[in-house]
Amino acid sequence: MSAQDARGPQEDDSEWAWIASLGRMLALALGVFIIDPAIALADEGGASFWVPGQYASFAASKTDSGWSVDLETYVATGRQSTGTVAVARGGTRVSGRTQTLDIFYVTPGYTFDTAVLDGQLYIGATFGYGWIDNKVDSVLSRPLRRSFSTTETNVDEAGWGTVDINPLATLKWELGVHNLMVYATGNIPTGYFDPNSISTPGLGFWAVDGGLGYTYDGGNGLEFSVVAGVTYNFENPWSWQSGVDGHVDVGASWMVADPFYIGAVGYLFKQLSGDVGAPTELAAHLSRVAGAGPQIGWGFRTGSVAVDVNLRGYAEFAAQNRPEGYTAWFTVTLSQVKRKADK
Repeated sequence: MSAQDARGPQEDDSEWAWIASLGRMLALALGVFIIDPAIALADEGGASFWVPGQYASFAASKTDSGWSVDLETYVATGRQSTGTVAVARGGTRVSGRTQTLDIFYVTPGYTFDTAVLDGQLYIGATFGYGWIDNKVDSVLSRPLRRSFSTTETNVDEAGWGTVDINPLATLKWELGVHNLMVYATGNIPTGYFDPNSISTPGLGFWAVDGGLGYTYDGGNGLEFSVVAGVTYNFENPWSWQSGVDGHVDVGASWMVADPFYIGAVGYLFKQLSGDVGAPTELAAHLSRVAGAGPQIGWGFRTGSVAVDVNLRGYAEFAAQNRPEGYTAWFTVTLSQVKRKADK
């Protein structure tokens, strides 16, 4: 998102009450990453609905009303070591896995002029097409063929196709230099899904996710954003239900020369509760990952279209039962520029 100039009077007591409440809720969300939950099973293959790094700088800042479209490319590569039992997307048990993902997302949406609860409402939906490749030293079992009589070795499987559809709604408020957001999204399992493949673009199950966001933008070239949320996953086709997930995305930026900014980004993702119905041989298998890295962005206008560009990359660490490596997001947002007469 592009930077917004601060405007409006100084915050009154009610505005600070909003901010204090949001701060307490964000602190609670961050706290769940410090305290380990009880031993349980992992997110199905560490293949969570929420892709870490979705939000970064200016996450809660208001935007111009009208139509917009986000074009995003997400790339990731990671490794789980040999000798460690891992679970690929779809629930196949493997040992020694290197995973590469390349997904292209398109999110058309509309920001309304009319205020809703004194906030700015945005509604959109994300569609995509993905390519996934998994190289594993051995496949121990597949979810619909759980026999251990035959172990597949040196397996390399790739899959491509449509990913699931994700509807999204956000509501944003601007309180001087402080910007607040609530969001709701979810997963509709419409993508290509093969439970016996270790590389399948779709997740195969429904999910709902919601959370809060905050952006400080003082208009002096410095900005900070944080978004925290929780995912509830529904049962997959063979009665495996992934546990509840928590996630925090952060971004900070400095406007070095309008309209260019640089900064840093990071994320934390952790499973908060155990799975239900997973194979008993998986034992304790909670998933988590963290990442941090740089970002760069800029914006410009061409004709009646505003263009915002952002590139950010993450080096992952502290992973458990998920691949650990590098991820990157490249985002181009095209939005409607209204004529003065339209405003």
